[in-house]
Amino acid sequence: MLSSKANWKYINNPPVEERDSIELAMSPVVKDLFLQRGITTTEEANQFMQPDLDDLFNPFLLQGMDKAVERIRKAAENQEKILVYGDYDADGVSSTVILLHALKKLEADCEYYIPNRFTEGYGPNESAFRQLHQAGFGLIITVDTGIAAVHEAEVAKELGIDLIITDHHEPQAELPDCYAIIHPKVSKDYSFKELAGVGVSLKLAEALIGELPKELLPFTAIGTIADLVPLVSENRILATFGLKELQRTSHIGLKALKQVCQLDEIITEEDIGFRIGPRLNAVGRLGSADLAVDLLLEEDYEVAVEMANELNLINDRRKKIVQDIVEEAMEMVQTDKRIIIVAKEGWNEGVLGIVASKLVQKFDRPAIVLAVKPEQGIVKGSARSIPAFDLFEGCMTVRDLFTHFGGHSQAAGMTLPIENLNSLETALNDILLQELSEEDFKQELNINATLDIEDIDVSLIEEIARLAPFGMGNPKPLFEIKEVPKEVRQIGSKKNHLKMQFTSVKGHVDTVGFGFGELKDAISPHTKVSVAGELSINEWNGRRNAQMMIKDLKITEWQLFDFRGKKAEQVLPDAIKEVFVSKESIQPVEPISTFTYEEAVSMDLTCYHTIGFTELPDNLDDVKQIIKQMNPKNIVVAIRHAANNYPFQFPSRKEFVDYYGLIKRHKQFRLAEMQKAIEQHRGWNEAKVSFMSDVFADLSFAEKKDGWIRYTEATNKKDLTESEIYQTCIKQKEAESILIYSNYQDLKKWFASHMDTSVNAREEVVYGL
Repeated sequence: MLSSKANWKYINNPPVEERDSIELAMSPVVKDLFLQRGITTTEEANQFMQPDLDDLFNPFLLQGMDKAVERIRKAAENQEKILVYGDYDADGVSSTVILLHALKKLEADCEYYIPNRFTEGYGPNESAFRQLHQAGFGLIITVDTGIAAVHEAEVAKELGIDLIITDHHEPQAELPDCYAIIHPKVSKDYSFKELAGVGVSLKLAEALIGELPKELLPFTAIGTIADLVPLVSENRILATFGLKELQRTSHIGLKALKQVCQLDEIITEEDIGFRIGPRLNAVGRLGSADLAVDLLLEEDYEVAVEMANELNLINDRRKKIVQDIVEEAMEMVQTDKRIIIVAKEGWNEGVLGIVASKLVQKFDRPAIVLAVKPEQGIVKGSARSIPAFDLFEGCMTVRDLFTHFGGHSQAAGMTLPIENLNSLETALNDILLQELSEEDFKQELNINATLDIEDIDVSLIEEIARLAPFGMGNPKPLFEIKEVPKEVRQIGSKKNHLKMQFTSVKGHVDTVGFGFGELKDAISPHTKVSVAGELSINEWNGRRNAQMMIKDLKITEWQLFDFRGKKAEQVLPDAIKEVFVSKESIQPVEPISTFTYEEAVSMDLTCYHTIGFTELPDNLDDVKQIIKQMNPKNIVVAIRHAANNYPFQFPSRKEFVDYYGLIKRHKQFRLAEMQKAIEQHRGWNEAKVSFMSDVFADLSFAEKKDGWIRYTEATNKKDLTESEIYQTCIKQKEAESILIYSNYQDLKKWFASHMDTSVNAREEVVYGL
């Protein structure tokens, strides 16, 4: 057996007849994906695959929009100085760019301001507002930030600044008292609550201009996808059309960014998530986000390319910083706690969210990673959670411990006094102990369907792609394959990746798992492997083949690892005893305890997963007893050599009769003198003759003494099986035949017959004894 890293949850497929309600020439697999998403009619399916900009909601349904638009237009007409106050992530940067474009269309006098993560922190701050007031700004519009800025709103009022807040983050108990708030979650008439900050910014831009500015949709797609909001309803429409517009955009800054990211004509949500988004985020993580905004606003291509290259270098530096902090944090983790909290002076707080994510992936625990600032007496950083724990709610129960706190169920940012750190750890650890079971801490994989290999081809994958863009709320489908792989091997220069090939009459499907290379030796031959992963198309040398990218794998049946012969010398320690056991099924040949057969049969081994045999037992009864008692998940047979106490082919009954006749005729003879003649006429070696002599002596049919064998008149008739010597040899030969000379399949059948005691009718394999 091999345990999965995650909890696999199988999504219930609707009744097969419900597929008929979707009258499209598509695979049943895809129809089931529609039904799982609550799409039950042909019209809904077409609408999902072909989003329409006309289905976007009226921006004036957002509370505060009328008032905000009136004030902004008035300011533009009067050439008042307008300030767009943004945030330093990809959503905040793209939100800033969209609103600046809209204001410039109104010929407004506008500038932008994004706080420095390190010197000012997240969101509006009093110092910035006072500086902006002195600079003559009478109207400030926040984008992707501000919903928690209660104090700063009071400062704005005091200064005579009209503050308009546009945001999408979770509203807290008290809302800022300001000129207007535009936020889906505080707008009762706006039915879609999950817009990103950039989506709210686009709504304001549309309301100001009087029509949807399609040329700004690429920025909307970037912010929406990078901020991981659910890609449903309006977000799906905005992301779909934004990706299309991004492919043909005329914006110079975006063209330069695409070139640096080495993006082809077709741009997907993954390109934003793994290429564009990280680069835009990197500048705000390491310093000022102004470079990202300036790049997206730049109109000179050569200048834009220089800025994009600088962005690229900053992102490379960010990767190195993350790697260094992750390595340090790993050493600080206390695995006995249900919450991970690590803090250190000198850590770059801009990348701590990424570090926290990596700790969650590694340890399956919520993680808080903080930079210590001793001169201020505070710690500041980010947190990430597991699906089973609402981080926002958990932290809100101890809100008084924080100086600043904000976020949602899976991610948060925070600042708190150093002296509150232990209290925070204790409080959150107690909550996790009370609310979550051990099983809840494993990551979750939602499996959409189990597929046969013959079901998987390029056409199916192309149909599934019509459900893109994928993301939160519309996850890329996960499928399970449960088959015996034809080939299992390690790939990559470090052999740290895994490749398995599954075949069918229609062809083959390769599965590739990055970082799964260590599991290669935990998969035994002829074993059915369950693989969970995403389907994709591998294009190579003009050929297009279906493949699966592995997310997790498991083996639900017990496994036999055959390391008999020379191979055992390479994989087993020299000092090992006859039997070893291990609790770790992934490393079946690294024992934690070793015993003799005599010790093992008298012990309770049920707490172990793996049992291994390295020496031949005197008989198979010990092995049967151990297997029956333990019912192991893995069995390792690594017999290094046979004792060879009986170096001959076991005598047949006729050979025993012939030899007894020889003894009876001669009455007595010296064994050494008769051996040559016996070997010439019968072909029996010395060991075989000695063994038969011992059996007859044991049965009192003869006397063996001082190198002589003498005939003895038998008083009682006895069978050969009554001899202990005969039985010992039989058992030894049986053990050799099964544990040394049998093939893999027969050996596995033999073990199976002694593991499942409920099946008594199973026929035992015959080995010709």
